[in-house]
Amino acid sequence: MKRNSVVGLGLCLAMLGLAADGGEHELFEPTWESLAKANTSPEWFEDAKLGIYCHWGVYSVPQNFTEWYPRFMFQDGHEVQDFHKQNYGDPAEFPYHKFVPMFTAEKFDAAEWAEVYKSSGARFGGLVAEHHDGFSMWDSRWTPWNAKAMGPKRDVLGELAAELRKRDMKVIATFHHARQFQRNQGAESVQDPADSFDSHYIYDKRYATASAEPVLQKLYGNMPEDEWNQMWLGKLEEVIENYQPDVIYFDSWLNLVPEEFRQRFCAAYYNHAARNNKEVVIVYKQDDLPADVALLDIEKGGRIEIDLKKWMTDDTVSFGSWSYTTDLKIKPAAMVVHSLVDIVSKNGNMLLNISPHPDGSIPQEQKDILRQLGDWLKVYGEAIFDTRPWTVHGFGPTKPDFGPHGGMSTINYYTPEDYRFTMSKDGKAVYVIVLGRPEPGGKLFLWSCAPHRYPLPGAVERVVELSSGRDVEWESLDTGSYLHYPDMDYNETANVFKIILK
Repeated sequence: MKRNSVVGLGLCLAMLGLAADGGEHELFEPTWESLAKANTSPEWFEDAKLGIYCHWGVYSVPQNFTEWYPRFMFQDGHEVQDFHKQNYGDPAEFPYHKFVPMFTAEKFDAAEWAEVYKSSGARFGGLVAEHHDGFSMWDSRWTPWNAKAMGPKRDVLGELAAELRKRDMKVIATFHHARQFQRNQGAESVQDPADSFDSHYIYDKRYATASAEPVLQKLYGNMPEDEWNQMWLGKLEEVIENYQPDVIYFDSWLNLVPEEFRQRFCAAYYNHAARNNKEVVIVYKQDDLPADVALLDIEKGGRIEIDLKKWMTDDTVSFGSWSYTTDLKIKPAAMVVHSLVDIVSKNGNMLLNISPHPDGSIPQEQKDILRQLGDWLKVYGEAIFDTRPWTVHGFGPTKPDFGPHGGMSTINYYTPEDYRFTMSKDGKAVYVIVLGRPEPGGKLFLWSCAPHRYPLPGAVERVVELSSGRDVEWESLDTGSYLHYPDMDYNETANVFKIILK
């Protein structure tokens, strides 16, 4: 893990006037070797653990299927196209861009959103700045298809970022627009999903997705590759300069963007941060960026074991779509808490998605989940925030399935026999987090704490139940240690026992 000295040097250069925009003395050059000098995981991100963002855009208007509606409405035989024809008409007559005037966002309140985000206990927040559909949620000069010029006619990213910062939260902007470029140009029709998947929109000359009209090209991506590459990078540089996000996360298919442009983005972001006394984070998926240049994200998945390098998962509060649909099923709060605990125990951070209504209001059920998460963290957050992984992450009978995008699934049903460890970053306390309600008067055998297995980093001074400060009996044996549960009321979701070391 890189230290902060490199960024500090950049600040000194900036103060001397040697790191002006476009200057030859920029700290980072657009090469992987130079970019590998960056501190990919600053301490604030190591400590933060939890972020909240949302999928909300033009694709929310139909409230059907998922945020991939813009693709599948153009795919013959797909259920989304059937729905679209029944409710809006043939996609040749009612293409995706006709939803834009319907995306009015009349109930969007950035201050209320920021309060809801803050209620979860999260330390950073934001939204999908641009999804695969090519509609920008900020005031952009690169495309007319943006929320300030059309639809809501508001700078959504700018308003939300300002309100989050008022609440001492960092800002994340996520980008999914690597798939927006129409890579199937020249064909009469590319309806086979396997042949067209590298582009979000189905290429078909019956539809606007193949339009050569300059304004529509900016949305559907049917444009010269060089021009599109410049637009891809220009949007990012615009957001960096105008909104200064603390984290930029990329969805899949970033590998389809030419290496030169990926390198130029990374250099621009890291250099801008150095000039402005900021420590920023780049997050990617799969193998889209080098591991020593940015941090890996595992969508809806986690690590099986501890990873010594910081990582992140993006997950959502629902069992289904990332964007709002009328049939969205929301996870129980306990599942979200347990997932966060498991991720943190393995050196990860969670980026949790919510799904606002098309009008910009956040469904009450989702607000309740975030509030319940925040209520738990108010009591037990000491075992989550500002911690580091211990030697082992934990144990228990629950065996998670594999996730849909690698790693282990985040949909698990843990028991009070499952437990996780974290450690204070000063090494003076180890936390045992029991994923359920313990039996009062019972005990938990921690075989991992045997001297010949994973000894604690110091002698035990005392053990307390975190919510009450009540002393807990700790029994050390050669084969492990017993944690004796006091006879008291316990939290139904998860409970924390703090091992204080001498």
